[in-house]
Amino acid sequence: MPVSENKRKSLDRYNATCDYISIRPKKDTGQEIRTAAEQAGQSLQGYILQACRERMERDRAADLERDGKTE
Repeated sequence: MPVSENKRKSLDRYNATCDYISIRPKKDTGQEIRTAAEQAGQSLQGYILQACRERMERDRAADLERDGKTE
């Protein structure tokens, strides 16, 4: 089904705000991640982004603790 010109422009504007990050896990690891996302009731992208955010928060907290700072 063809996409209307307005829809195409809208999609182009949205895509311009997004970054593209590609990962290539081994097939067994990829399947584990897909299964975990499904069991969590999340999309694969949502699951991976949440895992990244949580890791960044932990790393940031560890950096602050190491530097003797508290939030």
